[in-house]
Amino acid sequence: MPELPEVEVVRAGLENAVSGATVTGVEVFDQRSLRRHDRSLGEFDALLTGARIDAAVRRGKFLWFPLQPHPPVPDRTVLDRTVPDRTVPDRAVPERTVPDRAIVAHLGMSGQVLLRNAGEPPEKLLRIRLSLEHPVHGELALHFVDQRIFGSMAVDRLQATGDGHPAGYAGPGLAPGSPPAGGAAATAAVWAGLIPSQVAHIGRDPLDPWFSAAEFYRALGRSRSGIKRVLLDQNVVSGIGNIYADEALYEARVHFDQPAASLSTVTARRLLNAVRAILSRALAEGGTSFDAQYVNVNGQSGYFSHSLNAYGQHGRPCPRCGTELVRAKFMNRSSHFCPRCQRLR
Repeated sequence: MPELPEVEVVRAGLENAVSGATVTGVEVFDQRSLRRHDRSLGEFDALLTGARIDAAVRRGKFLWFPLQPHPPVPDRTVLDRTVPDRTVPDRAVPERTVPDRAIVAHLGMSGQVLLRNAGEPPEKLLRIRLSLEHPVHGELALHFVDQRIFGSMAVDRLQATGDGHPAGYAGPGLAPGSPPAGGAAATAAVWAGLIPSQVAHIGRDPLDPWFSAAEFYRALGRSRSGIKRVLLDQNVVSGIGNIYADEALYEARVHFDQPAASLSTVTARRLLNAVRAILSRALAEGGTSFDAQYVNVNGQSGYFSHSLNAYGQHGRPCPRCGTELVRAKFMNRSSHFCPRCQRLR
């Protein structure tokens, strides 16, 4: 927690505000939030100050913001010799170069990325504040707030994706068959095929246009682990956590401890369809909030918690058959399921 829908809500809320913005100031109030930053690249604040953010991108639960190289390449102009008081762009100087680094944000258990007006007072648990200057929106601030300090921010190197496809979701302009239509999407080819080294091992998520269902089914067929363990393995498929795993397994009528390799082709397809449907519905409702730990960039809560059928519903009747839902120990957490609808076969 948060899982894919919550992180995508944050990404979408940040997209217009940060794309094209320049970082004008960096304040780190708790060094523990930089635990994943590689200082061999340089100091976090020095790397960011003056850099321009190209976009907001997500894979699974990870967010990143590609950066134009720092210091930025100047837009050099030369004197027009025919009209001495007029200057024209020097086309020999490139206006853009390929970003080689990005800000990587992981929300952990309780991290929040909040969009604020410049000068707003800090939240009690503010760990990092980035001051931004946007050409349209003016002065803004990004507040990284984290109660348990399991989340982090870092500057990381970008590397090419293994399959050559865009690394993560950055808005509808990167969907297959939809050529970029302008703005940040028009320059997507510059950074779309690059992924932070910290995120490169993470599998694609089920809502990613380049997610391979065939590879997912092959991964199930190779695993003797219980299906829920496979769903939570971010190397296999990203973005699914305890809440949405329980909900998808309930919808697909699959026991959480059913060996993945024992699932029939029909059941595996039904499960993947359920995962996609659950994530899409949660995304439409702004994610799941049980307390103040998850909010979107404006501090508002999601409402999918009112639509849960299994997670946290133990002791209540199953919406399908009326059998009392139960909770069982699972790793260091719990699984919630219907013992009649989701039998271990």
